[in-house]
Amino acid sequence: MGLFDRLSNWLGLKKREASVLVIGLNNSGKSTLVDKFKPEERRVHHSTPTVGFNVEKFQSGGVGFTAWDMSGHGRHRSLWEHHYRDANAIIFVIDSSDRLRLVVVKDELDLLLQHPDIAGRRIPILFFANKMDCPDSLSSVKIAAGLGLERIVDKPWHICASNALTGEGLQQGVEWLTHQVRDLLNQN
Repeated sequence: MGLFDRLSNWLGLKKREASVLVIGLNNSGKSTLVDKFKPEERRVHHSTPTVGFNVEKFQSGGVGFTAWDMSGHGRHRSLWEHHYRDANAIIFVIDSSDRLRLVVVKDELDLLLQHPDIAGRRIPILFFANKMDCPDSLSSVKIAAGLGLERIVDKPWHICASNALTGEGLQQGVEWLTHQVRDLLNQN
């Protein structure tokens, strides 16, 4: 690190940018969630199923995020791994009302955690237990137990109950993620 970089970092002038991968099964609310992070004038207010990926930008706590909103359809999930290496953080969105596919979510999470570009890294993972307003939705505690999140001991992780339509729970999650990413960026 050069003198200017050290001085900028010490003065807090260093620009902080992070790439975050937004993944989860189709219809979990990924695009709606990312839309809520954007300034009001840039929001879409409706979403269509993502094919491939969308790239969006938002700011939180002095960190500029580039969000890679990935399609969750089965035929597109193999694209996720092409972005693991460059990701500074992961947002994993779960439809808490879709009890039948929780086992599929667990399988995808296991593949993520075992991938060589993720396994050896201390990358923060934020889980949103989305659609908490739906009848019969599982609590974030039950989702954490169902996914076995307690076994993730080499990465910081956090789970938040959320409703992407109203924005409930999103701020708490993104504040945690921002803190984690800022700490990582300060180490580099």
